[in-house]
Amino acid sequence: MNNFFMRFQQWMQRLMYGRYGTDRLNWLLLILYLVFWALGAFTRFLLFPILAWILLILVFFRMFSRNTSKRWAENQKFLSAWSRVKGFFSGRSAELHDRDHRYYHCPKCKNKLRVPRGKGKIQITCPVCHTEFIKKT
Repeated sequence: MNNFFMRFQQWMQRLMYGRYGTDRLNWLLLILYLVFWALGAFTRFLLFPILAWILLILVFFRMFSRNTSKRWAENQKFLSAWSRVKGFFSGRSAELHDRDHRYYHCPKCKNKLRVPRGKGKIQITCPVCHTEFIKKT
């Protein structure tokens, strides 16, 4: 039995040699496949299984592709967009949990500024562009 698994592992290594494999974008597409598959199973709406199959085909296409530079560039674009989305939500989460500070944006350069809460009207100076503005904290 152990010999079978070793042969299977060697066969898979030979199959994947020179191919792209998996990355974060493939994992997201696979999760979306499972979501659409489950939605299709529960709602019986024909569009969901069709989208699920398209996503699964795309996952296998990307995984077995020999054009690794193009797949890598696709993944980098996805990671760039994902980091912006993730940063937006993680920043919002930090703001919601911070009870000691208020957050404002500079009217000139749009930099996010943190000021202490409960100080009344104060003059805020942006450390980036040195614009001064007054806000109530």
